[in-house]
Amino acid sequence: MVETMRAVAIHPTSGPAPATALHLTTIPKPTPTTPTTALIKIKAFGLNRMDLLQRMGMYPVPPQAPSTLGVEFSGLVEAFGEGAEEGKEGFEVGDEVFGLAYGGAYAEFIVVSTKMLMRKPGELSWEEAAGVPETWMTATQALYLIGSFRPGQSILWHAGASSVSIAGIQLCAADSASRIFVTAGSQPKIDFCVRELGATKGFNYNTQDWAKEVLDATDGQGVDIIVDFVGGPYFQGNLDAVARDGRIVHLGALGGTQVPAGTDIGAFVRKRVRFEGSSLRSRDEGYQGRLRDMVLEHAVPKLRSGEMKIFVEKVFPWEEIVQAHLLMESNQTRGKIICRVG
Repeated sequence: MVETMRAVAIHPTSGPAPATALHLTTIPKPTPTTPTTALIKIKAFGLNRMDLLQRMGMYPVPPQAPSTLGVEFSGLVEAFGEGAEEGKEGFEVGDEVFGLAYGGAYAEFIVVSTKMLMRKPGELSWEEAAGVPETWMTATQALYLIGSFRPGQSILWHAGASSVSIAGIQLCAADSASRIFVTAGSQPKIDFCVRELGATKGFNYNTQDWAKEVLDATDGQGVDIIVDFVGGPYFQGNLDAVARDGRIVHLGALGGTQVPAGTDIGAFVRKRVRFEGSSLRSRDEGYQGRLRDMVLEHAVPKLRSGEMKIFVEKVFPWEEIVQAHLLMESNQTRGKIICRVG
């Protein structure tokens, strides 16, 4: 007899699925089948923007991902695959962990690679830990692996009050960035980034020409690194605001993928700009494991000490997954939305 579990599913629709299509159902419980996989009993999972896009059929899901949404979680190790002595990465049954998955975290159980697990510090709640993996790994990837950040450099984080930027601002502040700028859609969000996170200054993209403001704030030099989630509409502004030999890290296209007519790409040559796009979910386990180790080095000790913080906007029981998605869609949050399982 096949064991089952509860999970969040999506009611079939004729087009992009709305939040109201989400519901709890019963599906087969997964089983770890290789020495490097573990079965985790989930305590909490985090929401990410990609979950909304996947729900609407607008996200390129990797082939190894299950249909169930969700990529980050916290929970308890329940079992390992056969012959796991060499692939357990030092974990044991009963360990409290948090980690990253290709999908399937909106459920009672998940099977993941042990390379993507981290031990949950006692200082963090289940809900806080569930908000770390995707967010802090993406910020670490953008800052160090793609942006090649070094102490003393300046940086601009777009969507400053988003979860990834909240993590990224704290990372580069702790690593001696010279100046940290942000864009956001309201003054309260800008104030949050400056007062709570350590940003130098913020610009309201609804009322200010942020590219001009960045240049004014840097005496016309621009910033060394720009991390962008908006895409096409910001392409020209990013080229204007980046410094010579600077890097633009492209992580998303919330504003669309088409650049405006008249866009001038001369800065690529004139400033020797490097523009690089990246994703995390499509990466292999080796790359993700490398990022896991970097998060353990750069972030986890400071999260334990309280020097860095995980900002949780709201925790929902997972039976209220529709309300959780609607809140994320509102774009009014300043931190993670978490669902508690059970």
